[in-house]
Amino acid sequence: PDVIPGRCGASTPESRASPLDSGFTRRRVPRNDRHPENLMDARDFIQVGLNAERTLVVPAERTVGHFVPGMPMVYATPMMILEMEMASGDAIRGHLQPGWVTVGTEVNVRHLAAALVGATVRATSKVIAVERRVIRFEVAVFEGERKLGEGLHARGLINVAKFNNRLGAT
Repeated sequence: PDVIPGRCGASTPESRASPLDSGFTRRRVPRNDRHPENLMDARDFIQVGLNAERTLVVPAERTVGHFVPGMPMVYATPMMILEMEMASGDAIRGHLQPGWVTVGTEVNVRHLAAALVGATVRATSKVIAVERRVIRFEVAVFEGERKLGEGLHARGLINVAKFNNRLGAT
């Protein structure tokens, strides 16, 4: 059968020749090998079991009533999640290389009980899994021994300069 050069799947020895062919085998270089700054792998420096906790005396500014008129002056769910995220960042911050940070990417939390203004709450976080660019945490918040909230949280590893450049931020 006749072969039509340029058609998908059809080739002749002449159509396969390339002026760039110098006898060397060309290999595709994986994207990350071309940019060493992309080689950051959290598994190299973050260990399962790293943990941290934060303590806060609940101020009126962290209550649902502060944000939504007519609602009770109790510790707001988003503020509880904020403390969980901050404890997670605290658990690993000292292990990150310069120029790298983590940002929250997933939250799956249950708010189990209320806390009043003036209550002392303690947020805890523990690394439970480490992937190349994602660190997963088990999080909880307590008032004394009473559990106020619990759940899972994930943080993504990013290079600050590249992140800001991509977003056009400074």
